[in-house]
Amino acid sequence: MRKLKNSELDRLGVSEFKEAEKSPIIIILDNIRSLNNIGSVFRTSDAFLIEKIYLCGITAQPPHNDIRKTALGSTETVDWEYAENTLDVVEKLKDENVKICSIEQAENATMLNEFNPKPNTKYAFVFGNEVKGVGQDVINASDMVIEIPQYGTKHSLNISVSAGVVIWDVFNKLKKLI
Repeated sequence: MRKLKNSELDRLGVSEFKEAEKSPIIIILDNIRSLNNIGSVFRTSDAFLIEKIYLCGITAQPPHNDIRKTALGSTETVDWEYAENTLDVVEKLKDENVKICSIEQAENATMLNEFNPKPNTKYAFVFGNEVKGVGQDVINASDMVIEIPQYGTKHSLNISVSAGVVIWDVFNKLKKLI
């Protein structure tokens, strides 16, 4: 087995990415403080053709060297928008019939492995602050809360890891619906 060179990976160019059909997935970052986490979410969003990222509250915005370092150019491909208030974004998307799913540990949460996305439905996944999580007001406004099952001694995952797990899982489930 031979490792492939980057030139052999047949990746989309920036203009091809912009024109490609996107996954019916939107990402909302609710007050993320780590610029490296933000860059990592951009990079994962690029990998799975995410429609858009909303950067809310204290979440930093490109261009920024610490975001750029982990995003590796994906801030130029993935559409994004800044909003001061996460709840305003949630309400706007709900008005557009987007299903809002907060990723959090909460009463009556649906475990990610039991979440089955519906065909012809657009989803927005909210990822919260590294310390405080998703704001309670956003959870209250969400259509559902999804929890990533964890079996060890720790009670949380890094936000960029959580985003990677959720995006990959939902992307694969949506592909099976096509």
